[in-house]
Amino acid sequence: MKKIKVAVLGATGMVGQKFIQLLSKHPWFEITALAASEKRVGKVYGEEVNWLVSANVPEEVKDMEMVPLDPKSIDADIVFSALPSDVAKKVEAEFAKEGFVVASNASAYRMEEDVPLVIPEVNPDHLGLIEVQKKNRGWDGFIVTNPNCTTIMLVISLKPLVDLGLKNVRVASMQALSGAGYPGVPSLAITDNVIPFIKGEEEKVETEPLKLLGEFNGSKVLPAPIKVSASCHRVPVIDGHTEAVWAEFDKSVEVEDAINAFESLKPLDLPTSPEKVIVVRREPDRPQPRLDRYEGNGMSVVVGRIRKDADNSIKYIVLGHNTVRGAAGASILNAELMVKEKLI
Repeated sequence: MKKIKVAVLGATGMVGQKFIQLLSKHPWFEITALAASEKRVGKVYGEEVNWLVSANVPEEVKDMEMVPLDPKSIDADIVFSALPSDVAKKVEAEFAKEGFVVASNASAYRMEEDVPLVIPEVNPDHLGLIEVQKKNRGWDGFIVTNPNCTTIMLVISLKPLVDLGLKNVRVASMQALSGAGYPGVPSLAITDNVIPFIKGEEEKVETEPLKLLGEFNGSKVLPAPIKVSASCHRVPVIDGHTEAVWAEFDKSVEVEDAINAFESLKPLDLPTSPEKVIVVRREPDRPQPRLDRYEGNGMSVVVGRIRKDADNSIKYIVLGHNTVRGAAGASILNAELMVKEKLI
């Protein structure tokens, strides 16, 4: 298979760097352009970026000159967007208008009615919105988004529970510092501390699951009939979001029912897909970020401490790598799915 040309928008940020790390040896994709803010245009990537996610800048991009966030400057079929939401709103639309496939990690278009918000193992049929989007907007290309990093871990764990009669969800997140980007949270604010507020996070975690778990009827997504209540917190962990979840059902559910459901979620035959989508830990003190965040090369989510809460509810802990499964890896998996479905 001839490699597909891809570009990264916002290549110097933490998620942009993770995109490059994951794409550097990808069997289907070849990085042909790195786009950045105006002040970095023309500069050599390897000399300019403060490389954070691995020991060395990948050789294939080390000497690449960065280009503007302009469709005319980029020779690629897919652009992966790691742009801030306010910038993404304008730039992603410009690329879609010009015929590019935009696989976006930004929040700007996630909740737009005609834009797919996708986790491949959860709602691949929502890619049907692509044709709706192109018709509505008159674009030659299109935008497909992945959810917020906290939402992804939660919804992957909820998907297998839907058939058990899932009704209400409460979640308390303990979110890693890398989720705030670089330099992120000042050390004197987070050392020996927990910050019980992340701007805009709870709203995303409470709304995005309803779209992800909703039903695509051929023209739009009907929100899932569940209620999600979230409380989000920043903790002094580098990578790996941990979430405590209380799931309520419309009938009695046992712990083994939930375990069987978690283990039933099937992986996809895609390069970035892990062997197990959900890894169940039976040890009483797992999952833990330091021990479990790289399960499945960072693309698995890990569930543990599954306990009965009441007759109709269970509680558990779910963990995932926030910049891999929760960000760059999620967009790459979406793009792989689109290639497999011949949408690219």
